[in-house]
Amino acid sequence: MAVKIRLKRMGAKKNPFYRIVVADSRYPRDGRFIEEVGTYNPMTEPSEVKVDAEKVKKWISNGAQPTDTVKVLLKKNGVL
Repeated sequence: MAVKIRLKRMGAKKNPFYRIVVADSRYPRDGRFIEEVGTYNPMTEPSEVKVDAEKVKKWISNGAQPTDTVKVLLKKNGVL
């Protein structure tokens, strides 16, 4: 099972809000996921990111791969 840490889109039309989730890479973007590890709100100024660093580090040590966008967000937060 290839596990990814990626964004799940929430929110209304033209008002996106994202959850950072751990999911099987075969599932659709907004489909089933294993665990929620944070949130990302790009609509606020500056954009707001909340991440549970311990959960993210645990998943990465177990082999989960963050997507490019999530990797940038985690680096900005100092998790990676």
